[in-house]
Amino acid sequence: MDISDTKQRIIALFEQQVNSDRKIHNAHLLVHSDLNQLHLNLAGGSAKTSIDNSVQVGQPVFMASVGKLFTAVLIGMLCEQGMLSFEYRIIDILDPNLLCRLHVYKGKDYTDQIRLKHLLNHTSGLPDYFEDKPLKGTRMIEKILNEPQHLYQPREVVIWSRENLKPKFSPGKGFHYSDTGYQLLGLVIEAATGVPFHDALNRLIFEPLEMKQTYLLGHSLPSETSPYPIAGVYFGTADIIGYRSLGVDYAGGGITAPLEDLLKFMQALAQGKLLSEPTFLKMDDCISFAPGIDYGYGMIKIRPVPLLMPAKYSCWGNAGLTGAFMFYHPGLDTVMIGSLNQFRYQKKGIQFMLRIINALYKEMA
Repeated sequence: MDISDTKQRIIALFEQQVNSDRKIHNAHLLVHSDLNQLHLNLAGGSAKTSIDNSVQVGQPVFMASVGKLFTAVLIGMLCEQGMLSFEYRIIDILDPNLLCRLHVYKGKDYTDQIRLKHLLNHTSGLPDYFEDKPLKGTRMIEKILNEPQHLYQPREVVIWSRENLKPKFSPGKGFHYSDTGYQLLGLVIEAATGVPFHDALNRLIFEPLEMKQTYLLGHSLPSETSPYPIAGVYFGTADIIGYRSLGVDYAGGGITAPLEDLLKFMQALAQGKLLSEPTFLKMDDCISFAPGIDYGYGMIKIRPVPLLMPAKYSCWGNAGLTGAFMFYHPGLDTVMIGSLNQFRYQKKGIQFMLRIINALYKEMA
C-alpha cells in the first residue's frame, strides 16, 4: 500500500463529503492502521468556534449512539467480574417501583421476562423513548429541542416511556431499536457498581486507557480540559450542542471525546484488553437491524450479503443519528472514527465510512 496515495485519496473523499453537502457545518474523521502505518485525523466545515473561525482537529465530538458500545462493554466487564450476567433479569436488579408494569403487551405484563441481553441487542420489545410516537402529546425528540434547559434524568425517561409509549412485542420475539433499554442498562450499571454511570465509565474505561478528555455529556467533565471547544451538533442550521437536554442520551449515547481518545478505546477492545474473547463472542448475539447490518450487544456488525454488501465491508462498531461512526475493520486492521454532526445523518455516516473502505482496498489492490 502506498501510504501517501492512500492518505490523499481519503483526504479527497473527506473534503468532497464536507463540501458537497450544505448541511454539514462541521465534520471529523480519524483513520488509523498499525498494520499499514496509516494515521489521519481530519476536521472540516464552515462552522465557527469560540476560539477562531475554523473547525479544529482535536475537538471533543458528541458521538450519539456510538456510546452504546461503551455501555455494552461495561456490562461485559461487570459480567467477567461476577457482578452481572447477560442472563440476569432486570427485576432482580432494579427498583420494583420503576419497573412496575413497564412492559405490558396485549394485556400481559412481560416485565419479569426482560433480561440484560434483551436490552443490549434491542430484543426486549420495549419502545424507544427517543423517537417513538407517544399515545398523546409530543415525541421526546421534540421535547429535547423545545426545552433546551431541561436535563432529563434516566429514571424520568423510563417513567415517561412507560406512561406514554406501548411495547412492540414480548421479550426475545423481535427487534425494535430502544434507547429506553439503554437507559435501563445505565441504571443496572449504577446498581451493580454503587456509583453513577459516568463514574463507572471513568474508573473502568477512561482512566485505565488515559482517555483524559472524554466525558459523558450533561453528566460529567473530562479529567483534562480540551484546548478546543466541543464540536457543534446541528439540527438543520441550528447548533444544539449547548442544549442541556441533549444530555438525555446518558447510557444510550452521551460519550463525548476527541477522536484520538476514541481510538484508544477501539484499539483496546479489538486487542482483547477490555474483554476476554469468550465475553466478546457472546456480544455477537446478533439480530438483523437492516439489510447487511446486524445488531449484537451494543455492537453493529456489517456483514456480507450477496449482491448487496460485499465481504470487503465486513467490520464492527457502532453508529449514531448524527452521522457519527466508530468501526474496526479486521481485514484491514483499520479503525475508522468520525462524525458529520448533523441530525438524521446516520445512513450518510455509514455510507461515507464504506467509501473509505473502498479507498483503502483500492490502494491495496
